[in-house]
Order: sequence, then structure tokens, then C-alpha cells
Amino acid sequence: MTTRDDEPGRLDIDVRFLLANERTLLAWLRTALTLMAGGVALAQLAHDRPPLQAIGVGLLILGSIGGLIGYVRFRATGHAIRSGQLPTPGHGPALMTAGVVTLAAVLVTVYLLG
Repeated sequence: MTTRDDEPGRLDIDVRFLLANERTLLAWLRTALTLMAGGVALAQLAHDRPPLQAIGVGLLILGSIGGLIGYVRFRATGHAIRSGQLPTPGHGPALMTAGVVTLAAVLVTVYLLG
């Protein structure tokens, strides 16, 4: 984005930024679908181990939340771009990272203890 000369602090809208925002949404959705697919697989393959089934359900929930976070960020960023402002940073990536790391640690612990 470039700064407009007629209004300090206001940015020009470029279609490339809107398309990049859409690609970012698609990346969030791919990640969400991958987490949910892993959750379904884990829940199905661990039919006799309730802790692993619970982790599978956790992955399903995390994937669903990831899709929602991606959509909310897409809408907020699109609005910011269209109004010529910089998008506000969100907590979504940090929350997703914490969720993935936590579930991975729980999964490793269950495998090592079980």
C-alpha cells in the first residue's frame, strides 16, 4: 500500500492486497480442514483409547475455531483495506499456535504413558 498525498495516514487500495487477503483466508481454511481431518482420523483409529479420542475431538474443535478465526480476520482485514487503513493485528495466530502445541504435547504424553 502506498500513502495518498491528499490525506496523510490514508492508504491507496490495491486489488493485490484484497487478493492476498483472500489467499490468507484460504490458508486458514486449509489449516482448519487439515486439523479436522487429523481429528477424525485419530478419533476413528483410537476407538479403544478414550484419551486419544478426546484429542481427536480437540483437533476437530481447534480446526473449527481456526476456520472461524480465519474468516473473522478476513472480514476485518478486508474492511481495513477498503477504508484505506492498516489492519489491526489479532491474537488468532497465537491462539492457534498455542492450541496446536498444547494438543501435540498432550498427544505425545498419552503415547508415552500409554
